[in-house]
Amino acid sequence: MTALLVDRIGVLATNDPALGDGSLGRRTGAALVAEDGRIAWVGDAGAAPAADERVDAAGRAVLPGFVDSHSHIVFAGDRGAEFTARMSGRPYRAGGIRTTVAAVRAAGDDELRATARRLAAEMLAQGTTTVEIKSGYGLTAADEARSLRIAAEITEETTYLGAHVVPPEYAERPGDYVDLVTGPMLAACAPHARWIDVFCERGAFDADQARAVLAAGAAAGLAPRVHGNQLGPGPGVRLAVEAGAASVDHCTHLTAADVDALAGAAGRTVATLLPGVDFATRQPYPDGRALLDAGADVALATDCNPGSCYSSSMALCVALAVREMRLTPDEAVHAATAGGARALRRTDIGHLGTGARADFVLLAAPDPLHLAYRPGVPLVAGVWRAGRRVA
Repeated sequence: MTALLVDRIGVLATNDPALGDGSLGRRTGAALVAEDGRIAWVGDAGAAPAADERVDAAGRAVLPGFVDSHSHIVFAGDRGAEFTARMSGRPYRAGGIRTTVAAVRAAGDDELRATARRLAAEMLAQGTTTVEIKSGYGLTAADEARSLRIAAEITEETTYLGAHVVPPEYAERPGDYVDLVTGPMLAACAPHARWIDVFCERGAFDADQARAVLAAGAAAGLAPRVHGNQLGPGPGVRLAVEAGAASVDHCTHLTAADVDALAGAAGRTVATLLPGVDFATRQPYPDGRALLDAGADVALATDCNPGSCYSSSMALCVALAVREMRLTPDEAVHAATAGGARALRRTDIGHLGTGARADFVLLAAPDPLHLAYRPGVPLVAGVWRAGRRVA
């Protein structure tokens, strides 16, 4: 085993209040030691144990690797024209997903794999050390299964999203499509997925259909997630809480009852906010402040996809959450790291406590607040995953 010492850290964000101040567990004058891919020690730099290798942080900040708990990076094609139309005033509708479905069905495995790997590498270079990847752009049993097989080459956090939208060939038979999603398609996809997700939204699936999808997934051993309340108020949040989903994602349009439901489900269901989507679709931003003040668990994720948010930048999400959702810089960084881990029900990532996987980021800045303070500036100076430098 090789031990790695990182010392002379400006601010170390541990996300462990037992190790430092506030929700970020901030420490100054600190060091950490990683051994065998795990955090072995955190403390004052002057008391650091000997190690085989040393990284001099030279006053720069260290924080846990970002945990991006919502992405759709297995796809083909381009929807730049759709983005241009939205910026010219056309409202966002979920129907654009079908454009990508047609492109995915026409693409070969190598094309899908190349896109997914390119975007995963782009994420890693920006400090994302864990990413969740959904299917949802094939909408046939074969295309959904191959999307998940490709996703599983990149991450252990794979999500079956056959219930993304109803494809054109089932437009007049949505019930038959739900039967496919909960039957043969699920059987083909379950071996390659950890999670099942459903888009519970007008233009996609109603509450009864979504409930059936999640129940079938649970019977196949897949844990539930929900896309909800993106395009308007709806049953998505309440359904997610009812189903014990790990997260409900988007949460753009929340009623007071929705906020109360999420607060009551703290520790079980995370509200995952996707500020890049609201930026790229010109929709309103969720009231993250209200969620946190009510006691709800909040995560940030990119939703990187070719239509509603073609960005892989968690740093952008942090900055937008501070500016537009009224999170403090510390709260936003926590949501992009520990919050994402909670949304994936992971205790080994998203923090730098002893025993955690040694996933961490060195910033070219003295404090993590610079992610919001200096938006758009490439601040990532180094990335380590399981104690090994990867970027």
